[in-house]
Amino acid sequence: MKKQLLIAALLILNSFLLFSNTLLQNNYLREGISLNGKWNYIVDMYETGYYNYRWQPHDGSPNPGAGAFYTNTKPQNKMDLVEYDFDASPTLLVPGDWNSQEEKLFYYEGTLWYKKSFDIPNYDSSKRYYLHFGAVNYRADIYVNGQKLGMHKGGFTPFNFEMTKHVKATDNFVIVRVDNKRAADEVPTLNTDWWNYGGITRDVTIYELSPTFIEDYSLQLDKSKKNVIAGFIQLNGDNKANSKVSVSIPELKINKSYTADQEGQIKLEIPIKKYEAWSDTNPKLYEVIITSQEDKISDKIGFRTIETKGSDIVLNGKTVFLKGICIHEENVMRGGRAHSMEDARMLLGWAKELGCNFVRLAHYPHNENMARLADEMGLLLWEEIPVYWTIQWGNTETYKKAEQQLSEVINRDKNRASVIIWSMANETPMSDERLRFLSKLVDATRQLDNQRLISAALEDHGKESDNNIMVVEDPFAEKVDILSFNQYYGWYGGDIDNIKNIRWEIDMDKPVIISEFGAGALQGYHADNMTRWSEEFQELLYEETLPTLAKIPQLSGITPWILADFRSPRRMLIPYQDGWNRKGLISETGNRKKAFFTLQQFYSELELEK
Repeated sequence: MKKQLLIAALLILNSFLLFSNTLLQNNYLREGISLNGKWNYIVDMYETGYYNYRWQPHDGSPNPGAGAFYTNTKPQNKMDLVEYDFDASPTLLVPGDWNSQEEKLFYYEGTLWYKKSFDIPNYDSSKRYYLHFGAVNYRADIYVNGQKLGMHKGGFTPFNFEMTKHVKATDNFVIVRVDNKRAADEVPTLNTDWWNYGGITRDVTIYELSPTFIEDYSLQLDKSKKNVIAGFIQLNGDNKANSKVSVSIPELKINKSYTADQEGQIKLEIPIKKYEAWSDTNPKLYEVIITSQEDKISDKIGFRTIETKGSDIVLNGKTVFLKGICIHEENVMRGGRAHSMEDARMLLGWAKELGCNFVRLAHYPHNENMARLADEMGLLLWEEIPVYWTIQWGNTETYKKAEQQLSEVINRDKNRASVIIWSMANETPMSDERLRFLSKLVDATRQLDNQRLISAALEDHGKESDNNIMVVEDPFAEKVDILSFNQYYGWYGGDIDNIKNIRWEIDMDKPVIISEFGAGALQGYHADNMTRWSEEFQELLYEETLPTLAKIPQLSGITPWILADFRSPRRMLIPYQDGWNRKGLISETGNRKKAFFTLQQFYSELELEK
């Protein structure tokens, strides 16, 4: 009994240690060793490689045995029984989802093991080695050379683990157990309206770092002092205390020197007299160089202010109207999860073609490529976490998962000028528990980043006394900076001919964003404009809805649903849906539907009115 308690205590301690790795900042621009490419895989729907036949986990056992897949055990003689072999198994490309790469895995939800062998060129035992994942959906257990580095939950945010003690110059292997099963207490929960792509969906990279390195930093214009860059630098390592660090912005002739405190942190306040503010019309980025005694990194950062004044959204002191579109993280041309910079260029390029200056990245954190490219292109961004529909509001563990994902995306993108809105949720039903849950997320967000605006995609409904009057009666609206709501009058109820008579009563002096509206259409299907699923019907809904929305006095932006058709198992009607949500303005073949040009014209006329 004592032995069992000791093992349990060690497992709990081990679990705590596995979660203690801080996310590296700016790994994006660090030079690393890519592990992208072909990985061997084993489908394990019974989780044989993780549990023994008594349903006891091999993981954490002092003697896991040959049945534990993460040990990568090989037979030692011709009678040795080992019932798996990664090297004889098929391969999948990483990054990438398994659903779109292998037909038999198209609908698969469960456990799949990945394995990759690697060497470390110019291995240096005095260096520190980190293994970084852009994202794995949903749960990832990471092992290197048979030793567990850690576990991460959350299908859309980055994570890393130090593996210095477990690697050598050659003959290393990494094994990843990926489990994308949906669960009621997870984030997202069981019920969504997008495809549950499984796998290692973003880049995998090894970073060689100095014993003491620059772990994190933040540089933004101070909210209260518009001519001051404020932030911090955080060092990691035994020599972090009293380390010398410099910050240089050559174009602005800024070169400052600092000494870290005992915790390796430096608080920054840098006066900045004359600079070009980043904006959607002038996406100016400055090279920022941070140098410590053992490390040096550079970044491209834009400096801008974003705030609300009454019902206006104000960028650098000027009111801005957000001409937007919603985007899911799919490359519909390839058919699968988007992951590359080329994917990002295609999606954001389509948004620019529409005339957008704003994009809502729905319904989860997208690849870092999107924010980095938006910085360059001058696109303002709304980022959100998958707190969607039927989350378990009273479950404290579910809340922790939501806050973890929120903190990971904020930490990753806090230096991106393009990101102006953090969204807490989408279309969530009202209750006291939900209000407490979302309010805590707002408080956590303001602690992490008080420079950006907060919103959530709420819902509207008809007034009891007059169904032509739409209202938003949600107590959570008091907590946000921007009042955003989804409305589908003419598609999910309501007569399309009556859209012109709809009006909204909004008694809050806050900016309003219509975060969704739209209708489904099968590209290439033509009929009269009162035939559902036709391009003509979708076009008519846009023609009727856009001028009606424009009459809302507080309207500061719209993000119609959605840029491109995307896969969803909820959408089963043949021949119109066939597994696709058809509300896209672009089809899965890349063809523009008629409504694309309706929205494009609306945005171009807004430009002329300025």
